[in-house]
Amino acid sequence: MMEEEELEFVEELEAVLQLTPEVQLAIEQVFPSQDPLDRADFNAVEYINTLFPTEQSLANIDEVVNKIRLKIRRLDDNIRTVVRGQTNVGQDGRQALEEAQKAIQQLFGKIKDIKDKAEKSEQMVKEITRDIKQLDHAKRHLTTSITTLNHLHMLAGGVDSLEAMTRRRQYGEVANLLQGVMNVLEHFHKYMGIPQIRQLSERVKAAQTELGQQILADFEEAFPSQGTKRPGGPSNVLRDACLVANILDPRIKQEIIKKFIKQHLSEYLVLFQENQDVAWLDKIDRRYAWIKRQLVDYEEKYGRMFPREWCMAERIAVEFCHVTRTELAKIMRTRAKEIEVKLLLFAIQRTTNFEGFLAKRFSGCTLTDGTLKKLESPPPSTNPFLEDEPTPEMEELATEKGDLDQPKKPKAPDNPFHGIVSKCFEPHLYVYIESQDKNLGELIDRFVADFKAQGPPKPNTDEGGAVLPSCADLFVYYKKCMVQCSQLSTGEPMIALTTIFQKYLREYAWKILSGNLPKTTTSSGGLTISSLLKEKEGSEVAKFTLEELCLICSILSTAEYCLATTQQLEEKLKEKVDVSLIERINLTGEMDTFSTVISSSIQLLVQDLDAACDPALTAMSKMQWQNVEHVGDQSPYVTSVILHIKQNVPIIRDNLASTRKYFTQFCIKFANSFIPKFITHLFKCKPISMVGAEQLLLDTHSLKMVLLDLPSIGSQVVRKAPASYTKIVVKGMTRAEMILKVVMAPHEPLVVFVDNYIKLLTDCNTETFQKILDMKGLKRSEQSSMLELLRQRLPTPPSGAESSSSLSLTAPTPEQESSRIRKLEKLIKKRL
Repeated sequence: MMEEEELEFVEELEAVLQLTPEVQLAIEQVFPSQDPLDRADFNAVEYINTLFPTEQSLANIDEVVNKIRLKIRRLDDNIRTVVRGQTNVGQDGRQALEEAQKAIQQLFGKIKDIKDKAEKSEQMVKEITRDIKQLDHAKRHLTTSITTLNHLHMLAGGVDSLEAMTRRRQYGEVANLLQGVMNVLEHFHKYMGIPQIRQLSERVKAAQTELGQQILADFEEAFPSQGTKRPGGPSNVLRDACLVANILDPRIKQEIIKKFIKQHLSEYLVLFQENQDVAWLDKIDRRYAWIKRQLVDYEEKYGRMFPREWCMAERIAVEFCHVTRTELAKIMRTRAKEIEVKLLLFAIQRTTNFEGFLAKRFSGCTLTDGTLKKLESPPPSTNPFLEDEPTPEMEELATEKGDLDQPKKPKAPDNPFHGIVSKCFEPHLYVYIESQDKNLGELIDRFVADFKAQGPPKPNTDEGGAVLPSCADLFVYYKKCMVQCSQLSTGEPMIALTTIFQKYLREYAWKILSGNLPKTTTSSGGLTISSLLKEKEGSEVAKFTLEELCLICSILSTAEYCLATTQQLEEKLKEKVDVSLIERINLTGEMDTFSTVISSSIQLLVQDLDAACDPALTAMSKMQWQNVEHVGDQSPYVTSVILHIKQNVPIIRDNLASTRKYFTQFCIKFANSFIPKFITHLFKCKPISMVGAEQLLLDTHSLKMVLLDLPSIGSQVVRKAPASYTKIVVKGMTRAEMILKVVMAPHEPLVVFVDNYIKLLTDCNTETFQKILDMKGLKRSEQSSMLELLRQRLPTPPSGAESSSSLSLTAPTPEQESSRIRKLEKLIKKRL
């Protein structure tokens, strides 16, 4: 029974001592211990096994038991001490809480006493300052009353004086007094409910009205609308009246200005009526000379009468411009058929010069018309069309065309008067556009005639192919036309001019560039094989002469220059034209035309060299390869091909030195044309003996080396060929070498031969296979079984095709064949 009770006690104790993981973690952080007995997952069996790992260790069990019992006694003592120490903790805590509550009550009482004393102090301060506030308000009101009475006295006296001075026309004193009265009256806006104040305000308004009418009458008397000016001229009275008008309603000032300017320009309207001879465009200088005299006359007679801030001289000039623009537009509509381009450009040039004169003399502060906008200075750019100063070529071209009087861009980058008169010429700019159309047509015809007279450019192998000078002349003229037109209008005329540009860019590409490319002709008298294969230097002549090759390169360089400059021209036109019209500027078609000329030029160069190599390839295909008895140096046809390459390529490279990328395109296109043609002629070499195949393989390798060196052949500076070109040559010529290796391989056993063919040629097919069999000289009956076997084995994917250049026949072959291949490889290495 005792044992059962002890077990139950232990179980209950374990149930009570089950702590949560959070509590257990906190205990471990506060009391870290490495003792296994302190672990939450303590296992008695594992602990005992740790103490007694073997049977021999049980010999000291008594010692272990004594240590554990000693430890238990120490724990009991510690627990007992802690429990006794906690006996009086509850009573001490309650006592401390009661003391804290008493301290809080005392603190609350002290805070309440302080608050009551603060309220009493505030009430006392209010009682002390009550009288002071009353005195302060009284002082403020008294000061306001005195100030108001003073203002009222000043206002009443000022109104009386104002009325008296107005009657005596003492405008100098009125100007000073009226401003003061207006300032004083502003202080009485909140007192307008008082009858006396309202009456004074009405008297001031009546005085202003009377002053305005009186001043207008004085100006009407001094400057009547009809008749001559008053003999006495401007007086001090009118000068003071202008000062008064500055203070009055702005409409009075505007009326004075309007009447004065109208009276001042009345003579102009009479002198330059539509039916007068001086009104036409050829005498437009007289209009501007007249207004210049009038401005000088105004400064001498009336410069001091009007205040400087009125800018009367500028207002007269601006109104003159508006009147002139209207009158010129009217007379040009009436006599539109009489307008010629020289007359129009003369009038525009004189008008823009006059607008520049106004910009130098006046600031443009009176321009309120929303249609007149200040020009924005263009952002900096590297575009060559942005040059402001005319080049010598432009001046020379203008002299030849007789257009030196055409409008030039004002030097000032910001002209507020730009277009104030010249805008009237915009509806008639079609005359200018038609003239430019005609001039450009004549310019193109002159270019064609000059080219025929001077002939093709001379060979130039030092500085690269020269750009045709007519190209620069054309774009210089384009720039001049664009600058002129943009000064006159940035709207539809610029679109019309762009259309003209497009037309003659295409004509230049057709007539000057494409039209002068040498034509490829086929010669009826072909060369014989024996004459072709002569190795005497200079015995072979290319289809194109040296001059023709240089011409093609020059046209190619010119087309590239035109392509780049046309793109710049498009960008500049978009900068010049209105934002709403930018989308209508598109020179992509013209740029495509020049790209076509470039492609055609490259194709001609390729065809020329390709055609020069054709007789050599034909000679190769007609040789009796089955009769070749030994392998020697490269064959004569290879020497012929190399000779043509050494003749043409250095000339082309030197003349395309400035357009290196197009020389690379030439090399790539030649390789893409020559290599397939070489392989085609290779298939025509049949039948071929083993030695003949070895000789062809040697020739193929020689051509491969020459083609790889093609971009720098004959050059003192050796450059690495472009990777794209090298890849094409290696791929194409390696295929030719693999074809010859298949031809050299014995065709028995059949399976081995077919497998070698599939292995060596990545693009293997039955057609190529049959051509190889023809080269080997096999009969049709023998070919049928081999073709059938190929068709059966074709689905097998080829392996090792990527490294075909280093492949050799690894399939079992006769010993004699292996020896031949090794000898051939040694011969090739020896030559290299």
